[in-house]
Amino acid sequence: MAATTVASVLCLMGTPFAVAAPDPADIPVGTVTAVEPLAPEATLPGAENSRRILYRTTTVRDEPTIASAAVYFPPGPAPAGGWPVIAWAHGTVGLGDECAYSIAGPGARERDWAYLGAWLREGYAIVAADYAGLGTPGDHPYLNGVVEAHNVVDAVRAANRQYPALAPKWVVVGQSQGGGAAVTTARYATEFGGPELDYRGAVGTGVPAYIEDILLPLGPNLPPIELGAHTTAYVLYILNGLRTTYPELDIDSYLNESGRDWLRRANTSCLGPFGDELTAGNVVLGDLFARPLAQIPNLSGLLRRYMGLPESGYDKPVFLGQGLADTDVLTPFTLAFAAKLQAAREPVTLRTYDTDHSGAVNASLVDSIPFVRDLFR
Repeated sequence: MAATTVASVLCLMGTPFAVAAPDPADIPVGTVTAVEPLAPEATLPGAENSRRILYRTTTVRDEPTIASAAVYFPPGPAPAGGWPVIAWAHGTVGLGDECAYSIAGPGARERDWAYLGAWLREGYAIVAADYAGLGTPGDHPYLNGVVEAHNVVDAVRAANRQYPALAPKWVVVGQSQGGGAAVTTARYATEFGGPELDYRGAVGTGVPAYIEDILLPLGPNLPPIELGAHTTAYVLYILNGLRTTYPELDIDSYLNESGRDWLRRANTSCLGPFGDELTAGNVVLGDLFARPLAQIPNLSGLLRRYMGLPESGYDKPVFLGQGLADTDVLTPFTLAFAAKLQAAREPVTLRTYDTDHSGAVNASLVDSIPFVRDLFR
């Protein structure tokens, strides 16, 4: 991608060129390989000097890859020591490259701009990672928490190396898919970031806890329960993520022809339009399977390794905000996850709000802003 950017500039200048793309394996993790302008759709209102960076990180099986991120700066001069960093882990936007946050901006634009704008006004720079395979080559291993954690940490590292105005101290903040990514990042941030970064803590809203359990009964005999279009899309995205993470499982062999077709569509889709397609097609999950997913040996253990949230090992404070009317994630499961961490004396704070999945994002600011402010003292 770096070479492509250079080539584009040379082409605009009318200069002949022949540039080979660098091999990610030859680039250190957390290295910026290109800096690009952000499209207006992806530019946070009120931010200054916003840029899209490409950087070296890892994907499944620790394979090297290039990912992208948006970087937003507050207006005015940086404080002494640099701007503290909010690493924004976004929610589900889809699996297609054109859906990437740093290309298309937020799926829930009004909500997310209000949310990120609040952090910007508090004096934080924002580094918003797209995750591996979104907006860059390769498939996105949806909900693979360890991959997402590497992507978030490496984005902060890369931005910190690129911009002297950024401080090494940072927190991770996320919603939905990004809420899970924030929680998993919280577990590994100190380990993955090393002494170069100063990780302080995490905020997650709409965190998808234990949703791996809902995949266990998937198969041709699944009752035709009416699901929202987004829920069906999420399941197809998870199956794509499983296929990317564990190609040896041959996920396609568990699906019939219709299932394989919808899985293929999911891999290049954005959430909103794909949900509309699923609704128009009256898609029922049980009708997509040729045999039960439970035929995969140790399916429960495999799913927990792939997408389960860590239940121990947090070394910095974690804030969880949950809407009690949330139906996109299973609220009782998220509350049970928080209770398990609290019982194990993990440093977790839980706050609930009388709102739904999306509403919890901005409703939580009354509690999460002072929580984060204390982390930087």
